[in-house]
Amino acid sequence: MPEGLIVLDARKLPVKIALLGVVGAALAFAFFAVRWQLGDMLAELTPSTDPNISDVARAARNLAPADPRTSWLAATAETAVFTPEAIDASVGSFEKTVRLSPFDFRWWVEYGRSLERAGHPYDAEIALRQAIKLAPNYAYPHWQLGNFYLRQGRGDEAFTELRRTTTNNQVYRNQVFALGWDYFGHQPAVVEQLAANTPEVRADLASFFAMRKQPADALRIWNSLSDAEKNEYPQTSRWIAQVTYETLAFREGVEFSRQAGIDPDALPETITNRSFESPIKNIDETYFDWKIGRGDGKIDVTPDQAVKHSGMKSLRITFKAYIRPELAHVWQNVAVAAATHYQLRFWVRTENLKSGGPPVVEVVNATDNKLLAASSAFPAGTNDWQQLIVDFATPENGNGVFVRIARGFCGDICPIVGIVWLDDFELARN
Repeated sequence: MPEGLIVLDARKLPVKIALLGVVGAALAFAFFAVRWQLGDMLAELTPSTDPNISDVARAARNLAPADPRTSWLAATAETAVFTPEAIDASVGSFEKTVRLSPFDFRWWVEYGRSLERAGHPYDAEIALRQAIKLAPNYAYPHWQLGNFYLRQGRGDEAFTELRRTTTNNQVYRNQVFALGWDYFGHQPAVVEQLAANTPEVRADLASFFAMRKQPADALRIWNSLSDAEKNEYPQTSRWIAQVTYETLAFREGVEFSRQAGIDPDALPETITNRSFESPIKNIDETYFDWKIGRGDGKIDVTPDQAVKHSGMKSLRITFKAYIRPELAHVWQNVAVAAATHYQLRFWVRTENLKSGGPPVVEVVNATDNKLLAASSAFPAGTNDWQQLIVDFATPENGNGVFVRIARGFCGDICPIVGIVWLDDFELARN
């Protein structure tokens, strides 16, 4: 027998009693451990919207009465019953929860909210502040305390807390911006004060202003970032470019589109790719360059290196017995200033052009789609290069125009055949 090894004789009564005691204690421990685990599992897996939450909460609490999660579930079930007795009961259950787990900030938040529902704002504030004390760097308790202050009519204190949530949490950040926007009557300067002064927050604030149709503020906030900081958020600039374009904020949109690299050569009051020297992009890849609509086989639009007024290319439009009265195959969106006179100049060449409704260039106000001016009709037959001029004035609500190729109306069915070349567009203030 190895030295030091003790051998117990299980036939002796004292040994039997000791072993039975050990086995009994193990079984008891296992029994209560399993009960605890079952109760905790029920509490964790039961959603607050479960129609049987009261019965589940009662069973979970019976299985694990000292588990804070089962007390929380019981309190949650009680809050679903809108009676004074149920509200008071929920306060008691949440109070038991924080006593069982005093260092979990989540329970203190729930306790504070229950106290507010029960009409005890002073105690509610203490509980919510305790949650912040336990988790000072978490956004959630600051969000809850800020909203509590809002409900109490304490706006300044509310947004002091809410501002802290904008630093690291995008979800709360956008909600804070929206709360401030509505609470302070749509004042961009006030909402700006709620934003933490970090590049990520400023980029999100620019997006928020773009969505609220405040393009000038969106661009101002975006341009407060350095070039290196802007490069950290390429998707943001592209998204704002899309929003400003879709909301017809062309003067800001062209700047976002340029900075995002979508239309790097685009500028306000300028025809982009004026001589068609650069490749024509797909229609979905540009906002402020030439857009070429998808044809139906009766019209073909393509750059031409063989015929040009200057440079290396022009744009050739070939009509193959096209009959529709509308012509929406070539256009460009241009940012302009309001209440300003402009002159659009371009060069045109034709070959065997025949139609009762010849092509023209139209300038249309982007805000309301009203025609501002149109060129004279492109010359019929075959003609060498000649310059056409369009004088127009933008309205008070104008910040963008559509420059597009259209045609004169000559009936619902009006054939057009022949070839047109366009080159050297130029826009200038007049």
